[in-house]
Amino acid sequence: MLESKLIPAPPSGSARHLPMNGEEPIPSRVRILSVLVEDGQNTLTKVSGVLRRRGFHVRGISVGPSRQPGRSRITLQIDHGHAEADQVRKQLERLVEVLEVEDLTGDAVHNRELVVARVAASELEALLKLGAKVLSTGAGGTAVEFSGDAAQVAQFVSELTRHGIADVVRSGPVVMRRTA
Repeated sequence: MLESKLIPAPPSGSARHLPMNGEEPIPSRVRILSVLVEDGQNTLTKVSGVLRRRGFHVRGISVGPSRQPGRSRITLQIDHGHAEADQVRKQLERLVEVLEVEDLTGDAVHNRELVVARVAASELEALLKLGAKVLSTGAGGTAVEFSGDAAQVAQFVSELTRHGIADVVRSGPVVMRRTA
């Protein structure tokens, strides 16, 4: 089974994270923003409007309820440098619905993504060795799930392509700062 890795913050002025154990380096232009918002009908539309107007490429997005009722956490993975990400942070903070924006790039974080895929039953054993879990089995194939950091999920999806994917769905990033 693949294990989660803590990626240390890069040295000051460094352009890239240092890879660990064969892991791909994370490009310096990828920023992770955590946005706490008040729930509302148009909140996500307003947040995406800020990103659209600034011309940002969104690599990943996830939205879910926070521990406080009536509030949600939006995790954005955007493909731009620090100065541009800082501009977006400031623009987001101007929205009434936005309560907090944190740039988690370079921080020690828990970073997970989820993949759900349908594969031929004959290919199941190889995927189980990688840490996949069976969700259901039927005439159309076997549904499996796998979670891990972005590099682990990319490796799993690559392995899926070698084993014949019938269908695949991948979540956006779910990121939380480590406390210890």
